[in-house]
Amino acid sequence: NFPDDPGVQWDTESVASILLQHIEVNGINLVVTFDAGGVSGHSNHVALYAAVRTLHSEGKLPKGCSVLTLQSVNVLRKYISLLDLPFSLLHTQDVLFVLTNKEVAQAKRAMSCHRSQLLWFRRLYVLFSRYMRINSLHFL
Repeated sequence: NFPDDPGVQWDTESVASILLQHIEVNGINLVVTFDAGGVSGHSNHVALYAAVRTLHSEGKLPKGCSVLTLQSVNVLRKYISLLDLPFSLLHTQDVLFVLTNKEVAQAKRAMSCHRSQLLWFRRLYVLFSRYMRINSLHFL
């Protein structure tokens, strides 16, 4: 019901319902999601944010379940990798994660499990992107 296709709009209530069920069944106490810009503008990413935002604003998340959102940045900051670190350190409002080399390797291994997603341009993204090194998150 949720094809990975930026041309297909996902129903916010349906996504929210499935997310809430997954959160409750698995006892999840922290949800990390995209921001309103979907980080890359991908409509499916935006739909996930909208669903989590709905759950949060309607008070449907279980007590103690926090939400953090990734921060969308311009394309220059997105691809300068570690050169973005000083700017991120100076301008982060809430939480800043800097991944270790081991965590970067783990993230790359996870991406390689999704071969249909790991196309040539995403390989470049993984190589140069700040999001493999730096994740700036904001509380919803």
